[in-house]
Amino acid sequence: MARRAASVVRPVVLLAMAVGLVACSAPAVHHAAKRRSGSPSTPATKHQRVRTWLGPDGVESSAIIAENRKPGTSSWQITSEGPGFVEGFADHNYAQQGDLVGLYVSTDHPSFQVIAYRMGWYQGLGGREVWHSAVVPGVDQPPCPVQPTTNMVSCDNWTESLTMRITSAFFPGDYLLKLVAGDNSAYIPLTIWQPTSTATYLVMNRSLVEQGWNDFGGYDFYQGMGPCILDHDTYPPCNRARVVSFDRPYSGDGASDFLTNEYPMVAFMEQHGLDVTYCTDICISEHPSFLEQHKALIALDHDETWTNSEREAVLDAANAGVNVAFFGAATFVRHARLQPSPLGNDREEVDYRNASEDPLSNGGNPLEVTGNTWASPPTDWDAETFLGQIYSGYLVPGAPNAPMVVYDAQSWLFAGTGLSDGSVIPSVINSDIDHLDPSGPFPQNLQVLAHSPIPLSEAYTNQGSWGGYTYSDATYYTVGGNGAGVFDSGDNIWVATLQPCAPSAPGCPAPIMRRLTGNVLRLFGQGPAGQLEPSQPNWSSVTPPGS
Repeated sequence: MARRAASVVRPVVLLAMAVGLVACSAPAVHHAAKRRSGSPSTPATKHQRVRTWLGPDGVESSAIIAENRKPGTSSWQITSEGPGFVEGFADHNYAQQGDLVGLYVSTDHPSFQVIAYRMGWYQGLGGREVWHSAVVPGVDQPPCPVQPTTNMVSCDNWTESLTMRITSAFFPGDYLLKLVAGDNSAYIPLTIWQPTSTATYLVMNRSLVEQGWNDFGGYDFYQGMGPCILDHDTYPPCNRARVVSFDRPYSGDGASDFLTNEYPMVAFMEQHGLDVTYCTDICISEHPSFLEQHKALIALDHDETWTNSEREAVLDAANAGVNVAFFGAATFVRHARLQPSPLGNDREEVDYRNASEDPLSNGGNPLEVTGNTWASPPTDWDAETFLGQIYSGYLVPGAPNAPMVVYDAQSWLFAGTGLSDGSVIPSVINSDIDHLDPSGPFPQNLQVLAHSPIPLSEAYTNQGSWGGYTYSDATYYTVGGNGAGVFDSGDNIWVATLQPCAPSAPGCPAPIMRRLTGNVLRLFGQGPAGQLEPSQPNWSSVTPPGS
């Protein structure tokens, strides 16, 4: 079990996959000058002709199909753990070929090794070993101090353990770097991007959310230890962090919630050979025009925290015809900005959640001041104007997954399913939910695709109730009528439902949810969705009105 001083330990999440074998590159440990991922230069790579074509679940790519035919392995998984600990972090949130990534590792074992796995489908085994380090001497790094004015925990006092060169062997994608020390293991997540990519789909990893939830050292944006700082409010808790650092491990197994909130979509897209590439939200914040090199942005479960640069990039991309699929709920709720740390640019995430505490509130750009939500002063931006829905609450912890109820079975979303209006898809909705607010400033060509009642005995909402229920809606509209499509699932476990269920599982939603996901990706991969499926406004007929 990894050591977690003053931190909540989250359980290791494992996916049921078979075991395989993979060849890997020769071990190497590098010590050289680093080039940051912010650099616009791109190393020369061997030209490969990539063919794409429209398949049943979206635009397919010969390159992704070829990559997933390479030998896979399930050895990336963490199984049983012995006594002791290992934990670590990388000095890059994302990297490209040619970069040198520094790894900072702490362990009570005399030595450890790092193995890099690209996550995908790979015959259903889930990963491919791409690189492994030499065996490296282990060091028990010093405690990570807490910055008293912001409750930021940072491990920038650790000594770099080794570096990893991102060679041409690192095909763009989502990686888990597995630290192995004796009988202990932990992950470091890393995204490899390709700045020149024009792939059809861009999957955006949600590192701002993950770091905001990261309670390593006892503090995150939602909880803390000890006395209040700056205020004495009970909500949000006054002893929370106002700044969190990427210069620290993630609590638990080190993967944050990648395996549940992100990986099932990655595996689905790669299983179907879709023309996909990857970048993080910080990558988009630093390279906003990158979105417009693609036809569709794929946002994942519970992507609630955004920077202003990232937000503006998505708005600009949609106006330029890039489709946007929000497969989670509570999008654009939290408002953050980035600042440098001693280890690099944009390594600290700022979110005071109280505008009066934020130093920028005195004359700073109001779009950068971090109030509790984007709708809070002085930002005053209503996400419903873009999403089409409003964050409406959440299912209480322990509540069973709620069903999705079909509202517009004639829509493209339900094509090929045989479902009709009122059909129920079991076990699909949990955590945060969105719904239509008919009194809000939403696009008037909004089409409600699903309208699912949630009993108030199982949910919290401050957005009103109807006969003892609130609602989760799935919606769609097209920008300007025939431009980009914007889809909001209104559900924070859509991605998780893509995981195959056990044969004995009653009411398994995976087959139908995979069909719906393929329908979204197929439409959104063909260019501005409004040119093929302009939204058919039906919001005014929803009963109860909105949710």
